[in-house]
Amino acid sequence: MGAGLIFNESAFVPSWSGVAVLLAYLGYLAIAGSFLPGKLVAGAALSDGTRINYRCNGLLSLFLLIILLGTGVSLKLMSPTVIADRGIELLSITLGFSLLVALILYVTGCKSRHQGSSLKPHVTGNFIHDWWFGVQLNPHILGVDLNWYDGWLLINLSIFSKSLQNGDANLSMVLYQLFCAIYTVDYFVYEEYMTSTWDIIAERLGFMLVFGDLVWVPFTFRLVALDNQVKTTKAAAIANCLVFLIGYRVFRGANMQKHVFKKNPATPIWGKPPKVIGGKLLASGYWGLSRHCNYLGDLLIALSFSLPCGATSVVPYFYPFYLLVLLVWRERRDEARCSQKYKETWAEYCRLVPWRILPYVY
Repeated sequence: MGAGLIFNESAFVPSWSGVAVLLAYLGYLAIAGSFLPGKLVAGAALSDGTRINYRCNGLLSLFLLIILLGTGVSLKLMSPTVIADRGIELLSITLGFSLLVALILYVTGCKSRHQGSSLKPHVTGNFIHDWWFGVQLNPHILGVDLNWYDGWLLINLSIFSKSLQNGDANLSMVLYQLFCAIYTVDYFVYEEYMTSTWDIIAERLGFMLVFGDLVWVPFTFRLVALDNQVKTTKAAAIANCLVFLIGYRVFRGANMQKHVFKKNPATPIWGKPPKVIGGKLLASGYWGLSRHCNYLGDLLIALSFSLPCGATSVVPYFYPFYLLVLLVWRERRDEARCSQKYKETWAEYCRLVPWRILPYVY
């Protein structure tokens, strides 16, 4: 399987059928997210003390979508390789859609008269800055909360279908698909925990996040799947699984500890009462090893996606390298924000936990 799998005979110029595919997908997300049952979860307290209630029905939405698509394929109403066959076209359509949405968010945000933290506009006067980073924290369009999740799993399944169709699916591809599927499903199983993450509580919604969720993550990170022709040995496969499992354990464990601590600061961590700095900052468990230990887990998971491709090409390692740069940049911004917010308490936490991401290294 080569890079031609997703780019094969795909036109960059959008077609109406390609637009229909994207609109059908986004329309389903909007309808399912708004009407399917799910647990209502109060988000983290914002700067004005308010909280947003989130309907956590992502797992049900995902399974229902897969069932609907599977039914469509079985009835020959659609091809399982429709996304793989239209790779560049769908990328160009989604890019155009992202530009449009970001512009709408900027215009409506600037006109907002809300004073609450969620919808209050933060306008600097620099159009590029405000359009890129966004001006509102949790904007809505037509009553739909714009917290997108991307089509990573659907693209992967389409690529895998193409591999099966071509007869070149191998152990490397299976490992990659398995790791990605677990990672994606896990996100929705623990969807509630995402309400206290940086993207939700601190990042305003502009082109950076819209483009990242709809274009960058779903399409560019699929380079791993497209360059996955290496025949993995059993020993390498076992080592690869260990990297994924360790990364997953650190990533999920750290995020879970942080979320539980915010809900109930007295909850024991690793069987012991939590160590808390200034009554606010957790310094136990994973958060006593490094100040952003969850980033370490995320990086190990990203590396496990690329390892099945071996060392014959640097292309599959674009994802973990990019993620490393992104998370170091984010960690620096988060450190500055926390230093300003917690002041002396943050300085004390840094003295107690000196490592930023990787203990004894960084």
